Amino acid sequence: MTVRVGVIGAGWIGMEHIRRLTDTITGARVTAVTDIDAARAEEAAAPVGARMLPDGAAVVAADDVDAVLVTSWGPTHAEHVLSAIAAGKPVFCEKPLATTAEDCLKIVEAETAHGRRLVQVGFMRRYDAGYRRMKQVIDSGRIGEPLIVHCAHRNPTVPESYTSHMAALDTAVHEVDVLRWLLDDEIVSTQVVTPRATSKRFAHLKDPQIMLFETAKGVRIDLEVFVNCQYGYDIQCEAVGEEGLVRLPDPASVGVRTTGQHSTEVLTDWVGRFADAFDTEFREWIAGIAAGDEPTGPSAWDGYAATVITAATVVALESGRVVATDLKPRPAFYGGAA
Repeated sequence: MTVRVGVIGAGWIGMEHIRRLTDTITGARVTAVTDIDAARAEEAAAPVGARMLPDGAAVVAADDVDAVLVTSWGPTHAEHVLSAIAAGKPVFCEKPLATTAEDCLKIVEAETAHGRRLVQVGFMRRYDAGYRRMKQVIDSGRIGEPLIVHCAHRNPTVPESYTSHMAALDTAVHEVDVLRWLLDDEIVSTQVVTPRATSKRFAHLKDPQIMLFETAKGVRIDLEVFVNCQYGYDIQCEAVGEEGLVRLPDPASVGVRTTGQHSTEVLTDWVGRFADAFDTEFREWIAGIAAGDEPTGPSAWDGYAATVITAATVVALESGRVVATDLKPRPAFYGGAA
């Protein structure tokens, strides 16, 4: 079976996923594309033989669309995801699921009422080989009960349009999701500490930030978000347990010895770091749809939790206080602890 995919949003990430579904993933074909910029939609649709449609509603309703991919502007996500649920079509939504907790809950309620999972949220870290191996080690009990997790999320630079709030909403959101999944535990409080600011930042930006999370089981997490570190794109994660620790491996890189030095390459952007994870994420999503299975990736509930936790982290940054996340009780429909 070839899964026919309709794409809502033809910006950079939308174009990347259209390329991925066309050139990398088997079993999928992009059949419809829309964007607020009609010319951009046509530019994305024409090379892959897809139709350009006027809006998201038309994409969802199209007879030649089996599944929907939402890569539009964040505040439009809820509308398109709800439309896909109403049509009974699987929908992959890039993060955020929605920009408010209220809209996320509307999606959760709609999917629960439908009685079958249709929604997957684009948190690709869960598909990275290193994180998956960490998950296997933690779940096996080899390091005992997790006690502490140390993380870092570093970017070489960010544009002037990047704000202090985006450190939580756009950057740390990936750690928030993957840590909930790694630990099978929920984040119940958040705090932000701002150390000495780097001189390399724009004046309006608080950088770096240290985010401190506590889980329901009492695990303490520290996350350094440093988006002007200059030297590269560097993702670190180490879980310390009662009987050992497990550390996320750095991306494979050859060692070079020359003129009295031994060096390895540091990647400079998230695209190169997680390209394989993106491919695996879509390969599994398409295969599940073709088999008639419900999605197994990050759920609408995971999207809701990420939105609530990152919003609470923004409040913590502004207030200087420890802020409770105040998540609603997790519906049995979504199973598990996190």
